[in-house]
Amino acid sequence: MKRFESKVVLVTGGSSGIGKATAEAFAREGAKVVVSARREKEGVEVVKGIQAAGGTAKFIRADVAVDAEVKALVDQTVAAYGGIDVLFNNAGIEAKDIDETFGVNVRGLILATRHALPHLIKSKGNIVNNGSVVAEIGFPNAAIYSATKGAVHAFTRAAAIELIGQGIRVNGVGPGPIVTDMATRLFGPEAQMRELFKTRIPTGAPGEVADIAEAVLYLASPEARFVVGQILLVDGGRSIQ
Repeated sequence: MKRFESKVVLVTGGSSGIGKATAEAFAREGAKVVVSARREKEGVEVVKGIQAAGGTAKFIRADVAVDAEVKALVDQTVAAYGGIDVLFNNAGIEAKDIDETFGVNVRGLILATRHALPHLIKSKGNIVNNGSVVAEIGFPNAAIYSATKGAVHAFTRAAAIELIGQGIRVNGVGPGPIVTDMATRLFGPEAQMRELFKTRIPTGAPGEVADIAEAVLYLASPEARFVVGQILLVDGGRSIQ
């Protein structure tokens, strides 16, 4: 039996990068996956890929910064699949605008958690929040983004304490430099990014989206039943230098 057979997983920001890889990984493990994002075309393509591989998935467009859209997202997920077992709060941006960045990265995560909570209580489910290593270490030219991820880490720990009594485990994953579209916008083309981090990461190279996806699946799995309120840094050793 697959690890997430018959489980319902909601992935925000699932149209590309880490969200896409994680949605695909949950589907391979038997989950019914709802992929949500603002970019409908890309999100639909992710779902088509999952279905072509034999998985079960549905796309629901939503802007996580808008309360009504998040409520509709959760309601439609439950209507389609009967509940929610795992919420992966992945949606995130690196916009220059402070309100927009906090709106998606922090407000969106809180709204998704709030609306999914009654269903997660019923399923004794899991929440995994996507943070970042930059919440734990200083990184130049990323102050606003780092601040949002610091809030994600703090929220994760506080929510974990509040919700564990109701049977819900809350944890977070903290990616280091990962080869994604967002990263290449920040650091340049992939080849340039790999050269940049050759000497800045103990492993000698940035990570891949699959590295984060597998960490998320672990945190949401029964194997992690005793892991509560933790931020699993998946950063190639960047944070220990």
